[in-house]
Amino acid sequence: MRGLTHRAVDRAAGLPPGSTSYYARTRAALLELTITRMVALDNVDLEPPPGRLPEFLAGFVHAAITSGRTRMLARYEFALEATRRPELRSAYDKGGLLIRRRCASVLAAAGSSEPERHASVLVAWLDGAIFDAIAGTGSLAPPSRAALTLGAREVLTGLGISPSP
Repeated sequence: MRGLTHRAVDRAAGLPPGSTSYYARTRAALLELTITRMVALDNVDLEPPPGRLPEFLAGFVHAAITSGRTRMLARYEFALEATRRPELRSAYDKGGLLIRRRCASVLAAAGSSEPERHASVLVAWLDGAIFDAIAGTGSLAPPSRAALTLGAREVLTGLGISPSP
């Protein structure tokens, strides 16, 4: 987190020194702008193919722990930073609430009787599976797509949602 500076952003983007400061005058503004950008990049299509919700969820987690690993590590850094800097909490939480709303919508379409509550449970499983595979003991042997699909099926079944036909 200490490496995220105005100068570092200017260098990485190939911009003249001071360019980033034009858009984010303070470090707090730079961090908030970065969180906002991460949320925008995460605004992906959450429309699983009919009857394929477990596979879709497994694919999401698998992508997060493989090709998206660096971004997930950055997200965890921001989560911790938001606990230390209350001014970042709002921007960080905004992204999390967006994901929860979208999960609730997907679960409602899949037949959930309590989509908002079930979305909280599902997001907790997703977050836990990703964290364990990236930073937890599970990083010693990250789960396969098949194992993630099985886990997603079990979570959905536990919520009373038919995972597939």
